[in-house]
Amino acid sequence: MALLVLFATMSFSMDMHFCGKTLVDLKFYQQADTCGMNMGEMDMASETMESHCCSDLAIVIPGQDDLQPSFDKLTLEQQTFLVSFVYTYLQLLPDLEDEHDPYRDYAPPPLIRDVQILDQTFLI
Repeated sequence: MALLVLFATMSFSMDMHFCGKTLVDLKFYQQADTCGMNMGEMDMASETMESHCCSDLAIVIPGQDDLQPSFDKLTLEQQTFLVSFVYTYLQLLPDLEDEHDPYRDYAPPPLIRDVQILDQTFLI
């Protein structure tokens, strides 16, 4: 869900440079590099041409800016719901202060025989 919100609010831009019908350069968030055949770099004889073969295409996908919640404009019903939700959620958590050990008053059973010595098993 967080990734969906992140990509919905993020804007993307893509710049492409074509020489004829061939894609020469493609860049995201930057201006695409040219192929060196722009009108300013051509010689005097080719300036008489009406159009040149290179073209640029920029695609911009704007993100959403209206997803920022404003908590100062909550209605009374929304405030009541928010307070009751937080109170109910906090009541689900166990109280750590009231830890009661049910085995505190009981002693362990008496050791009749030492099984480790009888079986000759020792931790090293």
